[in-house]
Amino acid sequence: MKLTSPSQICLLLLRFGLVPDRSKGQHFLGDHNILEKILQAADLSPDEGAMEIGSGIGTLTRALAERAKQVLTFEVDAKLIPVIQHNLQGFQNVRLIHGDFLRQNLPELIRDTFGDSPFKVVANIPYSITSPILDRLFGAASGWTRAVLMMQREVAERLIAQPGTPEYSAISVFAQYHSRVEIVQRVSRTVFYPPPEVDSAMVRFTPLPKPLLHDEEKKLFRVVRAAFGQRRKTLLNALSGGLGLPRERVESALRETNINPQRRGETLSLEEFIALSGALLTTPTTTEG
Repeated sequence: MKLTSPSQICLLLLRFGLVPDRSKGQHFLGDHNILEKILQAADLSPDEGAMEIGSGIGTLTRALAERAKQVLTFEVDAKLIPVIQHNLQGFQNVRLIHGDFLRQNLPELIRDTFGDSPFKVVANIPYSITSPILDRLFGAASGWTRAVLMMQREVAERLIAQPGTPEYSAISVFAQYHSRVEIVQRVSRTVFYPPPEVDSAMVRFTPLPKPLLHDEEKKLFRVVRAAFGQRRKTLLNALSGGLGLPRERVESALRETNINPQRRGETLSLEEFIALSGALLTTPTTTEG
């Protein structure tokens, strides 16, 4: 059975008495060319593992199993588990976890599945939980060497956005701090069955060395969220209000980093945010009179 044929997908689901659940983001890839481009972007070698988020009916899972040393895949919908198992018959290198990816002990699963072998993340992710998935990938799911994710096109555009553009946001800074982000290809909604209401994009992430320690990172992203939390406000007002800091302290940090207090958060580069968070981190919280 050709799992990238919409008619075959429909027949397969009917065989198991299922219909796609749109509330769970179930839009199954029905285009062989796009599947091949995902695999090309991932560039898996036989000695690498692959981790997938959202097995669906097992289309990408099976393709990964044909190329990777070991596959770790997650599916939250119990009704799809028999379909996936049916489509993965004969493959002994797939570990299927029935559960919510966001609630798993990822360090333990990754260690038990891949050991010290390198692995990549390759997935058509549920669009409604893109941000939490990225949080997990850049946090608990350490050790991967590349991620290729299919996601909502609008979110993908925000991930690669540059300062001063309408799409630039806190998630842009977050993604670009952790990785080099590239849109490999923009993808029409028509390649999925059933088609979602939005177009998609294939995004490749390559991890970057982290310039900050964990506590400094937490401070950085607090500053970023505050700066973007009230986009119409100047940095001085947004940071003092969003962080609950005296205006004098924020003014001092802005002065130290040569950032105009009248600028807005969406104009700051990642490097400026790092410098500013460092200045706010070291600026005293109280003054003596």
